[in-house]
Amino acid sequence: MPETTAPAAPGPEHGQGLVPTRVLVLGMAHQDGTIRADELLPVAEACGQTPEQVRSCLRRLVSEGLFARSGTGRGAVLRATELGMSVLEARVERTRLAYAQDAAGRGWDRQWRLVAFAVPERDRAARDAFRDRLIELGGAAVQGGLYVSPHPWHRDVSAEADRLDIRDVVTLATSDDLEMGGDRDPRRLARSLWPIEDVSRRYERFLARFDRHLTYLEALKAQHEPLADATFLPGALAMGVAFEACFETDPLLPPELLPRPWAGRAARELLIRSRRLALSLRRGQGRAGLFRTVYDDALESIA
Repeated sequence: MPETTAPAAPGPEHGQGLVPTRVLVLGMAHQDGTIRADELLPVAEACGQTPEQVRSCLRRLVSEGLFARSGTGRGAVLRATELGMSVLEARVERTRLAYAQDAAGRGWDRQWRLVAFAVPERDRAARDAFRDRLIELGGAAVQGGLYVSPHPWHRDVSAEADRLDIRDVVTLATSDDLEMGGDRDPRRLARSLWPIEDVSRRYERFLARFDRHLTYLEALKAQHEPLADATFLPGALAMGVAFEACFETDPLLPPELLPRPWAGRAARELLIRSRRLALSLRRGQGRAGLFRTVYDDALESIA
């Protein structure tokens, strides 16, 4: 009977040593917003991160008001503050929205949501923070002080306006009729408002880089080979970091406004197929889950 040889793992990615520690640390957060040092440190070590890098990152998260710390050393536990929970929950909600739209093949009610604001120069900091938040929510500038989104974002926008104490200079509107430069076609408007081609190119680079990882995992499964943590954890981190670099710039437009096929959908499918297959091949059970909350738990909630 011919011998079989386990497939070789994909080689180290160029620049993998530059993986942001912050992404790893936040990727270890539980649903309740806790990060446990005894879970984090072994994962960080397997991913090539030093204890000092991890400790420095934890100090920054505490100083930024995102987490409160109790205990020391491997017994330390970080608990997300209200601000920290909002950051973690926003990441999970974006993941849910993206995969829900992918699964449905649609997500738009053909309504445009508009936000207009006229914040005085003396409140420049609030104005800049509000504008940044609109962009984080996937909005695009129609013109100065006027932003648009196809998503029902008014509740989030109002909450941010209240937080910045600028509600009295913010106007909200919803319309099924948006015209720019004489054009009303939704897809053409989307192309002019959002950097769709740039986002697509980022996803295409992700697909080209990580497609071989799925091939490797499928070969492991075919040969009934387990996946060691020394391979799983760095691979999961590298893939997660590369995906987030694409995902954070994606306004998550509804499928009705995007070209087809859409590279973002293909990238998300590659990510989740690779992750589920890797988890099924991982040696042992009960290990700490890198990106468990942001991917696995989020997707279970929409399954």
